[in-house]
Amino acid sequence: MIGLVLFWMLLVVLNVPLAFSLAIASTAFLLLQGQDLYIIVQRMVAGPDSFPLLAVPFFILAGNLMNSTGITKRLFNFARVLVGHIPGGLGHVNVVASIIFAGMSGSAVADAAGLGVMEIEAMVEEGYDPDFSAAVTAASATIGPIIPPSIPMVLFGVLSGTSVGSLFLGGFIPGLLMGVGLMIGTYIIGVRRGYKVDRKPSAQEVWVTFREAFLALLTPVIIMGGIITGIFTPTEAAIITVMYALLISLVVYRSVGKRQLFDVIVDSIEFTANIMIIVAAANLFGWIITRENVPQMFTELLLSFSTNPTIVMVLIAALVLVLGCVMEGTSMMLILVPILMPTIVKVGISPVHLGVVFVLCQMIGLITPPFAVNLCIVSEIADISFEEAAKATLPFLAILVIVALAVTLFPQIVLFLPELVY
Repeated sequence: MIGLVLFWMLLVVLNVPLAFSLAIASTAFLLLQGQDLYIIVQRMVAGPDSFPLLAVPFFILAGNLMNSTGITKRLFNFARVLVGHIPGGLGHVNVVASIIFAGMSGSAVADAAGLGVMEIEAMVEEGYDPDFSAAVTAASATIGPIIPPSIPMVLFGVLSGTSVGSLFLGGFIPGLLMGVGLMIGTYIIGVRRGYKVDRKPSAQEVWVTFREAFLALLTPVIIMGGIITGIFTPTEAAIITVMYALLISLVVYRSVGKRQLFDVIVDSIEFTANIMIIVAAANLFGWIITRENVPQMFTELLLSFSTNPTIVMVLIAALVLVLGCVMEGTSMMLILVPILMPTIVKVGISPVHLGVVFVLCQMIGLITPPFAVNLCIVSEIADISFEEAAKATLPFLAILVIVALAVTLFPQIVLFLPELVY
């Protein structure tokens, strides 16, 4: 078993794509054990063969439609009239726009890449430092998968057998806490640097921008309203979200042409294919780990430190934070969740609590070097070095870690809404 992990890590170091590294290491391990090759195909096909996973491509497509059809511009303008006059100015607009967009895309990378271009350009034009603009964009984008809908939470629900609706509800309050924390940090930095702020808007301006963004703002209401009332499942909600995005893009706003729509669909297919290939390979890898009793050994190791649920959760959160620095989030989840589930069941931790904490810590990894995908994206947009972006993000990173610690130590922050509704 150790040889399997070491061989896989060697392939990763050699820059072999993640899906292929998992599949190659798993295949080599099974061949050395004299296993029939049909098991490899069987386990890889079983990975993506899941009804809840159907939500992933549709949420990806919905987010791409929102990004590509001018809808995000309307959301940004609405956020600007709401908070652009507070010290910190467009930094607050950046955070609020990410909170609103989080209710549509479910992806931190989509937030950073889609909203990021518009946000960073607007901030730099108004005299904000490029490194600060990049930092607040990268940090605020991590809110995307915490406030529902959330692609990582769908994956966690599939892997752990946890209600996706409960996970979605559990992410609301932590996501808002992340936003408040980032706005406090933005306020302090904005005051110290004397950044320009907008004038306070009139009621008429607020109404006009709200009216323009209203149909887009309805998206999260439709998603969560339908799930909570039981009208449709999270998977069906994803499909309805795409239909709604197409309706307002093609019929109401008329902001997308046939060629642009084709490009959006192709991009969504490519992104979905990448995720599903990783899911297939990771399912094979995870099956081997489970068969070799690694979850049981890990449980015994973790419980040797403590059987206190709070301490166990802190150790798990620390593990995810550390691994998030060097691992892609999807692969980390696919490998770790099957290992962690027996442990939390044994000590009485709620799977919903674990899921939200896991995803939150996983998102922090997007702004934690050396992996830090969001930092790579925003540094390119802002035309600054990766090191400059990483240094400017440190205050926001500290804030997000504090929020993660609070959510880890106080389960009711996560569990209040799911228990209230369900």
